[in-house]
Amino acid sequence: MKKKVILSTTLACIMAMSAVAPAVFAHDELEVDGVSKGERTVLSNVQVQSLPEASFNGQKKVSSFSEAAAVQISELNGVQNNTADVYAHKGFAYLGTHIANGANGGVRVFDLKDPSDPKEVAVFANDDVPGTWQEKVIVKSVNTPHFKGDLAVVSVQQLNSNADTAGGFLLYDVTDPYNPKKLGFWETYDRTNGTHELYLAQQGDRTLVFASNPYADYYSTAYHEPEERRQKDFQIVDVTNPAEPKTIWEFDPRTLPEIQANPTFNGYHWTDEHGKSRAVFNHSVITDNNAQYAYVSMWDLGTVIFDIKDPENPVYLGRTDYASDQQGSAHSAALAKGGNILIETREVSNPVREGFESSYGYTRIFDIKDKSNPILLSEFKTDLVDNIEDGRTFANTVHDPKVHGNTLYLSHYSGGVYMVDISNPSKPTQIGQYVPAQSDVWGVFVDRNYILASDMGQGLKVLTRGK
Repeated sequence: MKKKVILSTTLACIMAMSAVAPAVFAHDELEVDGVSKGERTVLSNVQVQSLPEASFNGQKKVSSFSEAAAVQISELNGVQNNTADVYAHKGFAYLGTHIANGANGGVRVFDLKDPSDPKEVAVFANDDVPGTWQEKVIVKSVNTPHFKGDLAVVSVQQLNSNADTAGGFLLYDVTDPYNPKKLGFWETYDRTNGTHELYLAQQGDRTLVFASNPYADYYSTAYHEPEERRQKDFQIVDVTNPAEPKTIWEFDPRTLPEIQANPTFNGYHWTDEHGKSRAVFNHSVITDNNAQYAYVSMWDLGTVIFDIKDPENPVYLGRTDYASDQQGSAHSAALAKGGNILIETREVSNPVREGFESSYGYTRIFDIKDKSNPILLSEFKTDLVDNIEDGRTFANTVHDPKVHGNTLYLSHYSGGVYMVDISNPSKPTQIGQYVPAQSDVWGVFVDRNYILASDMGQGLKVLTRGK
């Protein structure tokens, strides 16, 4: 895991002062003002904000949330970490951890046999790579010639990109969730922080990880690495043998017609047809259930859609687009209606930028029956997105989407979890909301009859949906 190249002090200083270096990365920009995504106060003994008489968009609420359980993650070596994303598999919840209190909080496993009393039963991926945080975890049952069982893939990101170790993702056998076993590690380019978000899917007898490695393109290009060491932000990795992950394809945005027509892209910045500077990097990726199509959240390039039936040779199909005055910030995606509807959340945390609308991030819904031509059906805005007087903050922007049937669930930081009826995707209607006191909800996941939420300061929430 040691870095392969040590850059000279002279080169590092040149890069720090270089005109080509982006002054501020879109996803990290709040750190400049001392407001860092993920630095949250760890809370305990909080009360749920009750919304029994609420109405939404002039309509009577038809559903509500009840909190079945709320449990903080345990201290690890005397340190109280905060939570990041949440995933569930076979009656167990898996919570990633973020950067507060020194990171290395690993993945926390909770037994949900009694959803009203979750029990933390294991921790893994916490001490494999020093100085890292483990935000995202995906767990699926796979069956290949090399591995049969429940496989977990965990993102690994460096707190310091100049550290002696690289980020990437870890692979664990969690067939016995009480005793996770490390299988393998895939590294990103040294100068990046690592893999931010990822996805795991089985395609036939192959198991694939789809990795989002923000700024890998920019840094490996700007540091003039030889071609064999340059990496792109979106990579497909074959993990059929989890002990020997192998990169099989990566995406270069320079191949897209719109960027070729206006070739200003430097691995991060691109000037669009309206003359506006846009940030282009891979923040997140999902696939459909059969891993036939990938949906890549490329920030201001929108959600980019690929045919991945041949994962060594994916085919670009199309992407979502924005109005000229709309910040892009394509953060995450979910699918609905058998894969014919795309939900795109946009994490806009700086609501006031010259030349753009004044708004925090909100959700957009597309018809993608023709994946080469996504058609915008509607935009769903919560009651928080217009609170621009709050200044720069992640509290008011939407974060992650999940879909169960005709219901869309949105994690929304201070807004908690929103429940939205998308029976008619052209007219999404808010039908419920869960807001714990001092809410800071990062992730949401639907598990059987329960909705799981991860609050950064408060840990795991288990919610039931009322009628």
